Amino acid sequence: MKLFFNLILFCFFLNCKLIAAEFKGSFIQGSFILGKTEPNSKVTIDNKNIRVSKDGFFAFGLDRDRKTDVIIKIKKDGKSKIITKKVFKRDYKIQRIDGLPPKQVTPPPEVYERIKKDNKLIGKARAIDSKFDFFKEKFIYPIDKYIITGVYGSQRILNGKPRRPHYGIDFHAPEGTPVKAMMDGKVTLAENDMYFTGGTLIFDHGHGISTLFMHLKDIKVKVGQKVKQGQIIGTLGQSGRATGPHLDIRLNWFEIKLDPVTILNLK
Repeated sequence: MKLFFNLILFCFFLNCKLIAAEFKGSFIQGSFILGKTEPNSKVTIDNKNIRVSKDGFFAFGLDRDRKTDVIIKIKKDGKSKIITKKVFKRDYKIQRIDGLPPKQVTPPPEVYERIKKDNKLIGKARAIDSKFDFFKEKFIYPIDKYIITGVYGSQRILNGKPRRPHYGIDFHAPEGTPVKAMMDGKVTLAENDMYFTGGTLIFDHGHGISTLFMHLKDIKVKVGQKVKQGQIIGTLGQSGRATGPHLDIRLNWFEIKLDPVTILNLK
């Protein structure tokens, strides 16, 4: 009986070893999470199958307002393991501004079709699920000297109407400042004049992870082009709905908008 019990324990620990996983990133709202498990494993996040690289890396993210735990299931060689991670709440900055002219709060009806077209292009680029695994490396900041003037998750209430939260980081710097690619990737969107975002670039870094650059003055790359980390991809501007020169950076896991700081300062 004791021998049988020890055998069961041995199999249990062997099973755990085979399907062990580790994570980089904090399980707080808005975070990018980098996972690592055994090669040839199958991974689901909240019952959604996600891509795993040949060497066992995978990535996912947590929505700004997520309240539920993350359920991670890993399967390999007929064995499986379920990992439950609690998601911690963040506090976001809320700013109220009243007395603004209506045109600064709500776009005029004549631009609605243009906005719809822009959103469709952005959504298509963010939906790409490539085999690239650039996301597993350390990202760099897009410019060298800057002042951060906007942070992820903040929200403005204009004339009593809540606006959409800010989903990026705003870097203030002189117009014309060179902007660098934060990581190796492929250009999936390059538009000079989108209504809200002006000069806009999106880069695919693999497995649904993408970065978006907004309000560019000049764009120096084109769709389909592969870029290297640190390569100059454009210059900082104030195109689109911008009140001054700045660069707005966004990070996505497919349609889920993440805090870019969590990939820049990943530990």
